[in-house]
Amino acid sequence: MRHFLLCALLLPAVATAEIYRWTDANGQVHFGAAPQAGAVQVEVKPPVAQHDAVVAERQQRTERFFDARRQEQQQASEQAREQQAKTAQECQQLREQFAVLDRGGRYYRVDAQGEMQYYDEKQIDSARSQLKARLAQRCN
Repeated sequence: MRHFLLCALLLPAVATAEIYRWTDANGQVHFGAAPQAGAVQVEVKPPVAQHDAVVAERQQRTERFFDARRQEQQQASEQAREQQAKTAQECQQLREQFAVLDRGGRYYRVDAQGEMQYYDEKQIDSARSQLKARLAQRCN
C-alpha cells in the first residue's frame, strides 16, 4: 500500500518532466532531460495500469479487512472510555461515602420494618475499613 501511495505521489512529477530527443554526429539517437542543440521535446505518456479481476478482488478484500479492523478498534476504544467513566463515578461515590464516615456522627440503616438501626462504633470502623479497602482496590 505504501509503494502504491509513493508511486501515486511521484507520478505527476514524472508525467510533467520534459524529455528531449536528439541525434548526434554519429547518427545515434539520445534522450535526456536537458535540451541539446537540435533536440526536440518528446511527449511521454505513462502507461495506464490495468488491474485484472483477481487483483481487484484482492484489493476489495483487503479494504474490507481494514475497515472491519478499524471498526473493532473504535468499538474497543469506546468501551474502554465507558469503563473509565464508570470507574471514575464509582470512585467518586466511594470517596464521598468514606468522607461521610470520616466526619463522625451517628449512622444508621433502615431495616425491613422501616425502623432505623443505629451503627455502633465497631460497625462504623468495619464500614470504614471496607470502604478503604474498596478504594484501594478500585481507585488506586
